[in-house]
Amino acid sequence: MTDTPQVLLAHHLKALKLPTFLREYDKLARQCAAEGTDYPRYLLRLAELELIERERRMVERRIKAAKFPTVKSLDSFDFAALPSLNKALVLELARSEYVERRENIIAVGNSGTGKSHVALGLGLAACQKGLPVGFTTAAALVHEARDEKRLLRLQRQLAGHKLLIVDELGYVPLSQTGAELLFEVFSQRYERGATIVTSNLPFDEWTAVFGSERLTGALLDRLTHHVHILEMNGESYRLAQSKRRSRRTDTQLIQTTAT
Repeated sequence: MTDTPQVLLAHHLKALKLPTFLREYDKLARQCAAEGTDYPRYLLRLAELELIERERRMVERRIKAAKFPTVKSLDSFDFAALPSLNKALVLELARSEYVERRENIIAVGNSGTGKSHVALGLGLAACQKGLPVGFTTAAALVHEARDEKRLLRLQRQLAGHKLLIVDELGYVPLSQTGAELLFEVFSQRYERGATIVTSNLPFDEWTAVFGSERLTGALLDRLTHHVHILEMNGESYRLAQSKRRSRRTDTQLIQTTAT
């Protein structure tokens, strides 16, 4: 009989979907009793624990739903290695207010300068703000939308993303159909949702990807109407890392030989 209140409480807390309450209430009650904490403060601390845990799970769900190839934060990005990048702008964008304003970001620069890292970091920041995010590459997006039926299904899916990240635009030339499908995706998001695009090509070379000056012009008109442009030209970050590793290896070999 003495266990009945605890059993009923556990049942009710599960029904109310308060797992942190259930896990922590007994331990916190003993801790608050030892500290002389009153009941309102005890309940406040329990509620705060539940809220923190709920927000953590929400962020985890957002990250999983975004389908990032890897999770990267801006904290691990080496801004000093890329002086051309406006760090203050990137950190301002990390507040994710541009998403609510349905503005776009285009990161342009040569290969290996961290465009995908910055895009993923901004996507993670948006997830942490509770915003629905989706990630894809331009090639994967075109493949997924390869016919009208699939395109309509994809558009319904993408409409649920307040932020869509399209990585690696320009790495692979598009067929005429692929270019038109990608244009349709961007057009549907125009002033309806925020989009981040990364590309290794300057804007005047995008025609080579889309195969049509008319289509490229119309696409850029939509993408750049409300846009933040991140210039990311510089030495390849991956190449620089490889050079540093090679120098360390050479130094170690020299030291080993000398001994």
